[in-house]
Amino acid sequence: MRTEHRPSAATARPTPWQWLYYAFGGRLPRRLSAWVLADTTGPGWARRHLTRSVVQLSPLVALCMVVPVGVGYRLTAALGGLVVGLMYSLALMVETTEHRVAKAGYPAGTAARLREERAERARTARVEQRHPYRVGGAGSFD
Repeated sequence: MRTEHRPSAATARPTPWQWLYYAFGGRLPRRLSAWVLADTTGPGWARRHLTRSVVQLSPLVALCMVVPVGVGYRLTAALGGLVVGLMYSLALMVETTEHRVAKAGYPAGTAARLREERAERARTARVEQRHPYRVGGAGSFD
């Protein structure tokens, strides 16, 4: 199991083909584990998850657009499939990203813990910015 959870700025990135394989649920090489962790925990992780979902749904949308029926039916089927797929993707977003992180070799719960730590640091920074006398936890709100 991995013990290092902080990716460096020089983290290796996947090639476009590797990213496409990853977007469809494939496991990346072990050397890209830090990138997977950064992808699923860094700022914008939900947006990247939805991007991967749209890529996964694109073959279905393309198939709907070539069925030999009226344009209205094709657009309705494509949009309906996309909306339903994205709803399921949003409902299972945390579980899906945890599964990606586990496939990269990290313990279960790592992604959620790192996202919560980042959110806590942001909350603390906002409080310290609004109330400078509380820097470092000193002082009180009384």
